[in-house]
Amino acid sequence: MNTERYQVVIVGAGLVGAAAALALGRQGLRVALIERQPPQVPDAVWDTRIYAISPASQRFLERLGAWQRMDAARVQPVFRMDVAGDAGGTIRLDAYESGVSHLAAIVESGRLQHALWQALQADGNVALHCPAAIESIMWGEPCSRLVLADGSVLDTELVVGADGAASRIREWAGLGSTLTPYGQSGVVANFECERPHRGTAFQWFFDSDILAWLPLSGHTIPHGLPLHSPAGLIGQEPAVDRSPPAGGGRLSMVWSTQSAHADELVALDAATLTERVRAAGHDRLGALRLLTPAAAFPLRLIRVEAIVAPGVALIGDAAHGVHPLAGQGVNLGFGDAEALVEALAQHRVTRCCDARVLNAYARQRAEPVQRMQSLTHGLHHLFANQHAAWLRNTGMKFVNQLPPLKAALVREAMS
Repeated sequence: MNTERYQVVIVGAGLVGAAAALALGRQGLRVALIERQPPQVPDAVWDTRIYAISPASQRFLERLGAWQRMDAARVQPVFRMDVAGDAGGTIRLDAYESGVSHLAAIVESGRLQHALWQALQADGNVALHCPAAIESIMWGEPCSRLVLADGSVLDTELVVGADGAASRIREWAGLGSTLTPYGQSGVVANFECERPHRGTAFQWFFDSDILAWLPLSGHTIPHGLPLHSPAGLIGQEPAVDRSPPAGGGRLSMVWSTQSAHADELVALDAATLTERVRAAGHDRLGALRLLTPAAAFPLRLIRVEAIVAPGVALIGDAAHGVHPLAGQGVNLGFGDAEALVEALAQHRVTRCCDARVLNAYARQRAEPVQRMQSLTHGLHHLFANQHAAWLRNTGMKFVNQLPPLKAALVREAMS
């Protein structure tokens, strides 16, 4: 049986794992990437999994050559963000006022995943084991051994867990984690809208819910085009329109709400859901038409006791989980990947499993992850507390009247 030897083996080829593999391969390290299933080739249907990529993450992806492989027509810059409280509080964050080109770029998960995969294949610096599954791991120093289901054997100095919130690498390495359910789910769906969003993201806080509308690329619906099929004409519920819109303005919705309400929203027919979303968003963009079926995912906070151990490091959702209200989860993951690559590149004379290297990575990521988890967790509880309405809305009004503070918030979100 042949044994393949690597310096780093990354488990999980999601956005963060693929980016980390691509970056490490560019550094000349011997890298392997293990993934159960290859990414699907994107089609005309809009992906319901949408990410707001920060400028810092975008620069990282540009350096890797992955961003340039994206279809520019499916990338939407966010120039402004309007946030509304439940009792008159508002905050407007504006790129122009903050002296930046844009606040974020909205992309579809599948398209970015495909771009990263194309870059990996074009580079040829990373050994791709896909589709593949791990049969067993034998931890050791200076090398650990991974046996795959197909019989392949990989020896590596460092195993990187990029295998998501339910990370098996984290479990196998004995890295403890605490999962705190919020009792909420995030309902996602995409819509075509009547009025132009002009690159504006909207967010509303109400009744312990958080509703976000993220702008997608496109233009407004032509006048007179029906926005949804009328119910009951042929004895069926309105069908979701899966054809690419003919130049319609589009938005991606994330509605964080109690799990029972989320289940109710997902079960609604297209016309009823569309009207619920339109009303919840105060009719800001006019009539809507559902483009993709609604789906829901549970919201939870994941705190990991340690993101490194001898011969192992965690990145992305395997290392932390945050509430999506700030839209920073994937950006934290890209920050992990960039920091790990930097730590390994700076210590080329030592083994990748060296405790000094891994601890340097862990120290660098501790503060930004803790800060984002505390911020999103605190905001969630602040808006879930019905007795804190005056405090939160007064605070929003106060922040909105201080341009330097808003600019500082923008710079923080972009870093």
